[in-house]
Amino acid sequence: MYAVIATGGKQYKVAEGDIIRVEKLNAEDGAKVTFDTVVLVNNDKDVLVGDKVASSKVEATVLKTAKAKKVTVYKYKPKKGFHKKNGHRQPFTEVKIEAIKA
Repeated sequence: MYAVIATGGKQYKVAEGDIIRVEKLNAEDGAKVTFDTVVLVNNDKDVLVGDKVASSKVEATVLKTAKAKKVTVYKYKPKKGFHKKNGHRQPFTEVKIEAIKA
C-alpha cells in the first residue's frame, strides 16, 4: 500500500516505514504530524483518487529538523569585473511514515 501526499508545494510517494525529507515543518523532534492532503491511495486492490481520498490521512513522526548541504551560487559578467558569490542551505524536516489511513 502506498500513497501520494502533498506538502510544501511538492508531492511525495510514501509507504509505511519510509523516511522522507520534506520542506521544513513547524514541529519538534519526536512529534507526531498528520498529512491531510492525500492525492492518491493505492491499496493492493484498487487506486483511490479525488473525492474517494478526501478523508484519508497519513501519519508520521518527526525524526529531525536540519539544513541540507550548502549550494554555492556564483554570478559573474564577463569583461565587466562583476563577481558575486553566495551560498544557501535549505532547511528540511526528516519524517518517518507510520500509517496510511484510507
